[in-house]
Amino acid sequence: MSLNASVWGGQADLPEMLQRIKPAVVAVGTVMPTRNPRAVFLGTGFAVADGRQIVTNAHVVGNSLDAAHLEQFAVFFRRDGHEHMLTAELKAIDPEHDLAILYLQDGKLPALEIGDSGKVREGELFAFTGYPIGMVLGLYPVTHRSIISAISPNAIPVIASRQLNVKMIKKLATPYEVFQLDATAYPGNSGSPLYNIETGKVVGIINKVFVQGSKENALSNPSGISYAIPSEHINHLLK
Repeated sequence: MSLNASVWGGQADLPEMLQRIKPAVVAVGTVMPTRNPRAVFLGTGFAVADGRQIVTNAHVVGNSLDAAHLEQFAVFFRRDGHEHMLTAELKAIDPEHDLAILYLQDGKLPALEIGDSGKVREGELFAFTGYPIGMVLGLYPVTHRSIISAISPNAIPVIASRQLNVKMIKKLATPYEVFQLDATAYPGNSGSPLYNIETGKVVGIINKVFVQGSKENALSNPSGISYAIPSEHINHLLK
C-alpha cells in the first residue's frame, strides 16, 4: 500500500471501489401514471442480500401511497448510459431506527455487503454515496469522504422539561449509538450507504432527519451535522 493510502485509510482505493458501489445505489421515490411528473424523488437506497432488497430510511417511504391512482414505490438508476426504473413494495419497516426495506417486484441489482458496525472507531475514514439533490441533475450518484467524528447516543437529555415530548421521552428510554460525521450530507442523502473504502462493506446508513431531530432537540435550528445509523440495525431488520 502506498504512503498516501496508508495515511488516508484507503483513499487511493476509492476510485476502484466506486465501480462496485455505484451500481448498487439507487434513487428512491414513487411513480404514478396520472401525475406530472410521473416520478417523484424521496431519498436514496441501496441493494443488499439477493439484490432485490433495497435498504433506505423509514422516513423516506413514510407517506401513504395514493393507491386509488396506482401510485407505487420505485427505484431509479442509470446503467449503460440509460435511465431505468423498477417498481417496489414495502417489505419491512423499523420506526425506532428509521429503517425500511423495499422489495423489487421485477429485476435485481448488484448487492452491497453489510459490515460489522461494532468495529467502527472514531477517527476512521469512510465514504458515502447517494443523491444529495435528488434527480434534478440526472441519475448520477455523488460520493463524499468522511471521518467518524464521534460515536454517541441518538438522543441526549434536554436542559429544560419544556423541550421534552412523547417521542423524545421514548428515545431517551431506549437510546442507541449513532455515528456523527464530519462531511455534509443533504436531505436527499437519507438512505445512502456509509461504507469502508477498502472493503466496500456497509457500516451505516446516512440519516438527515430522524437522528438530527433527536440529538438536536434543544436547538432552534439544525446544526448541519450529518449522522448515520449503524449497520447492525440493518442486519436485525433483514432477519
